[in-house]
Amino acid sequence: MAPKLSTHFENRQPSAIRQAQIIFSQRHDKDTIRVINLAIGNVSLPMHPAMQKRMNDLAKIGFKDGVVKYTPSVGTEEAQNAFLNIIASEDVDISKLNCLITDGGSQAMELMMLGVCGPSSSRPLLLLDPAYTNYIEFAKRLSIPIVTGVREILDDGSFDVLNLKEIEQIILDENPKGLLVIPADNPTGQFLNQNQLIDLARICVKNNIWIISDEAYRQLVYTDDKSSSIWKITEDDVPGITGSRISIESSSKVWNACGLRIGGLVTDNNEFHTKSVSEYTANLCANAIGQNIFGALAHETHSQLNNWYKSQRDYYKDLIVPLRENLLKEIPGLIVSKPEAAIYFVIDFKHICNKDFDARDFINYCASDGKVSIEGIDYTLLLAPMNGFYSDLNKGKTQMRVAMVESKDFIEKMPLVLSSLYSNYLIT
Repeated sequence: MAPKLSTHFENRQPSAIRQAQIIFSQRHDKDTIRVINLAIGNVSLPMHPAMQKRMNDLAKIGFKDGVVKYTPSVGTEEAQNAFLNIIASEDVDISKLNCLITDGGSQAMELMMLGVCGPSSSRPLLLLDPAYTNYIEFAKRLSIPIVTGVREILDDGSFDVLNLKEIEQIILDENPKGLLVIPADNPTGQFLNQNQLIDLARICVKNNIWIISDEAYRQLVYTDDKSSSIWKITEDDVPGITGSRISIESSSKVWNACGLRIGGLVTDNNEFHTKSVSEYTANLCANAIGQNIFGALAHETHSQLNNWYKSQRDYYKDLIVPLRENLLKEIPGLIVSKPEAAIYFVIDFKHICNKDFDARDFINYCASDGKVSIEGIDYTLLLAPMNGFYSDLNKGKTQMRVAMVESKDFIEKMPLVLSSLYSNYLIT
């Protein structure tokens, strides 16, 4: 008789952004079907040219003789400077910022939660529901309680206005250690502008809690607003803000390097930085090869970086706006959130489905059995169920997240494929 698993493992299910892909990989006819995978933000664009050149020159520059040693636990100076150079390109004074290089933004998230709340914490972390699923999953792993301020998607695809009084009341009632925001939001595609971040920062400073900002999509904004960041907040804006800020950084999204697995934990609190590095020494260091490739951005001028941001914004805006319009035309009554930032939006079937509809069940059907023939080729579609992005699994049951990560040809086919799969699902 085999030893018993831990209760945590027994209850563990795949992440909402991975489950459909796992199910699809097990179907018997997978080799005959073109899969449009919009479930996970796995960007399929080429990396920044400087990173590509560095990757192609690896053997010549960084790893001749085949030797790949550990880097310092804090990361190489060049990789740290790459993230700081990116932040500085937003006209930010980086002289008081500290950066720890991590294995992807996900590891930075987990370290942040350890440093802000600690494992088995009696005080929660405050999120805005719906929130990126990894924060919810890491909270379970670390036994950190979560409290949420609710955002509702309206019928026109907009979100209700950020309720500052409600957020402050939650802070007074629940006594969280910190507030996490994602200005260019995953999963909603909503954008929190600089004035909104300043308002939230004032509440955090007033109540002596951390403000944490996940800025993986910082420059991907499609409104007339400029990008927003906690690092643009000055002491004149919010007296006392210095020393209470943490940001999550990533090479994955703006830089199209998901598989590089390089992230950053940036803070203006020296003690938090020192202790986060101490915690990370148990991990030894982040990926040395990934750090070398990403480090190329330390040497790009701010003008070059800003040209790159514009090219990425233009690319996504040209895809995401027509896709929303085509979904509304193809599936009358579907709610589609207005994409203001990041590479995501939310679709909601609540006005066209029956009361028993469950997005997770529909997504599992698409992954396991569903297919649609277009010009003699069979397609299926993978999406992420939104109830995995809510702290309460009973919320978002009719909603799905769409990630703009496939080729233009596949994305253009998505509305017809979704509509046909939904029609087939209803008669199964």
